[in-house]
Amino acid sequence: MTHPYWNDWYFGWGWFLWFGVWFLLISSFGHWGYTYRSNRRHLAQPRKDALDILKERYARGEINREEFGRMKSEIAAR
Repeated sequence: MTHPYWNDWYFGWGWFLWFGVWFLLISSFGHWGYTYRSNRRHLAQPRKDALDILKERYARGEINREEFGRMKSEIAAR
């Protein structure tokens, strides 16, 4: 008497097909996890606008008060 599950899928090349299915499934989850983490890393950093960068440069002393006022008015005009 033979069992219905013990057929060519298990004794022949069927194991190779199931190995491929599992490989694709595991690699798909791995790819999803990698892209999820990398996109989340980029979204966690807040974007700075031009006025924030200008204020940082002024706070570091890279530009003086006159340059800051002129650049700020140019930014506001846009």
